[in-house]
Amino acid sequence: MTSASSPSRSPTKNNNKEERPRFFDANTKSLCWAKADILIGRHPERWRKDAAGNIVCKRFCNCQGCLCFEYDHIIPFSKGGESTVENCQILQTRVNRYKSDNDKLDKSELEGFSCDIKFTDKELDVVEMAVYGDVIRPGNECRCRTVAEMLGQYKSKNRMAPCQLPYKQETTK
Repeated sequence: MTSASSPSRSPTKNNNKEERPRFFDANTKSLCWAKADILIGRHPERWRKDAAGNIVCKRFCNCQGCLCFEYDHIIPFSKGGESTVENCQILQTRVNRYKSDNDKLDKSELEGFSCDIKFTDKELDVVEMAVYGDVIRPGNECRCRTVAEMLGQYKSKNRMAPCQLPYKQETTK
């Protein structure tokens, strides 16, 4: 049951007048993700950069955290912005919350709202392994082993051969 003040997730007719949709549909979200900046060296279906340059993970949509994001109306819905791909951008959740209904913010102002945590490649690999079960690097003819494969508990049927992650060797003194 919804209250009269709850926003509608789909177009409804009110007094023979169709209301504009408040939320982005699945196709618009897919196109919005596709137009966001690709994170070099990461799988583009899993990772992107938001409008402020923050790294976000596709599995972390609509949650809290530094790798989480939301689909944002560039021109806020409350100021007449439509739920179209042209008016859609991905933003780190924290940035979207601070942006609120502002529409005149430039990239540097959005960056100022960003989470202060910056992740290393190794940390992003750990996150990707935990979330997806593997790490895939585009352009490589290999994939990283899953935890179960490393423990000898599972043999993948994936045709790509497992490889080692390309980290620099850490030297100990």
